[in-house]
Amino acid sequence: MRRIDTLDDIAEGLADLLRAHPELAVIAEKAGPLPLRRSAPGFESLASVIVSQQVSKASADSIWKRLIGVIDPLTPENYLAGGEEAWRIAGLSRAKQATLARISQSIIASELDLFDLCERPIEEAMQVMTNVKGIGPWTAEVYLLFSAGHADVFPAGDVALQHAYAHAYGESVRPDSKTLKIFAERWSPWRGVAARLFWAYYAATRGRDATPVA
Repeated sequence: MRRIDTLDDIAEGLADLLRAHPELAVIAEKAGPLPLRRSAPGFESLASVIVSQQVSKASADSIWKRLIGVIDPLTPENYLAGGEEAWRIAGLSRAKQATLARISQSIIASELDLFDLCERPIEEAMQVMTNVKGIGPWTAEVYLLFSAGHADVFPAGDVALQHAYAHAYGESVRPDSKTLKIFAERWSPWRGVAARLFWAYYAATRGRDATPVA
């Protein structure tokens, strides 16, 4: 199971992609250096992905700062102990409050091991994660990409990736997740590098931070 742990891994993956798909060279030139964006696996890392869903980067950063301020350290036990008052102060939506509560309960009950999942094949890990209500494919893929370091994950449901693909390939309408997932199969076994490439391209061409966006 190949992982992306260092910038050297990204460089290797990008070189392989450019050899196999020369058309990506123009995209890579515009994208510039690709960031590593690795985080330690565990509850806090998954919680940060949940917080970032369907909000702007500025909003996500603000909510995250408040969350780790009122619940410190951010563990499953402390999250549940904080209760609705702490969750409200942090600015979490009702849906995200409930999702993080279910994740916390699953971890405490030993039904969800976020560290063990990092060692499992991608499809198996995806199945386990999406069995928890509130964790969708995008959330699971982003966690496995940045926390587990899987090299062959492409979150095709990401709006920024869809826009970047459409812009790069001259399409007037961004693809849906199914269409982009099928297209991205050609970039295996380095789909995780391809995702970083298109996020960086999105940032370079649209003047926005290339944070994953559900």
